[in-house]
Amino acid sequence: MLKRLVNSVRRNHALEHATISILLSKHGQIRVVGRAAPDGFYIYGDVPTERLEEFADEALKRLQNGEAHLAVSPHCGTNIAVAGLLAGIGSYVAMGARSDRLSGLPGAIIASVVAVIASQPLGRWVQKNYTTSADLDGIRVVSVKRAGGPFNNIHKVRTAAA
Repeated sequence: MLKRLVNSVRRNHALEHATISILLSKHGQIRVVGRAAPDGFYIYGDVPTERLEEFADEALKRLQNGEAHLAVSPHCGTNIAVAGLLAGIGSYVAMGARSDRLSGLPGAIIASVVAVIASQPLGRWVQKNYTTSADLDGIRVVSVKRAGGPFNNIHKVRTAAA
C-alpha cells in the first residue's frame, strides 16, 4: 500500500514537471509552482484552465513516448532540499568540535558553497532515481479544475490508472 502511494506521487511529480516545462515553453516565463499528490498534482499560478489541460495531456503523451528528461526539473524543490542537506552537513563537519566556533566559519562557508555547487547534478540524480518516475504507462489525466473563491489561481490536475 505504501509503495503504491509513493509510486503514485513519483509519477505525478514527473507529470507535474513535464506539464510546467511545456507550459513555460509555450506560454512564456510566468510564476508558477507545482506540488505532486497521490491523485494528481496542483499548479499554483495564473494559467488558463483550458491551456493547462492541453499542456498536461501533451506532457503525459510525451512522457509515455519516452521523453523521460521532462520528468526532471532544475527548479524542483528536491534540488533545494539536497543543497540544504549538503550545506548543513558540510558546515557541521567544517565547524567541527572547536571551542572557538568563529574560527571554523570560513571553512563552513567554503563547505556550503561547494555543497551548493555539488547539489546541482546530485539534485537531478535524486529526482531521476527517487522523487520522480517517468513511467506513466497506464496513467491518464482525468480532469483539470480551477479552485474557486480567493484561491482561484490554484488548479488541481487529477490523474488515475487507465
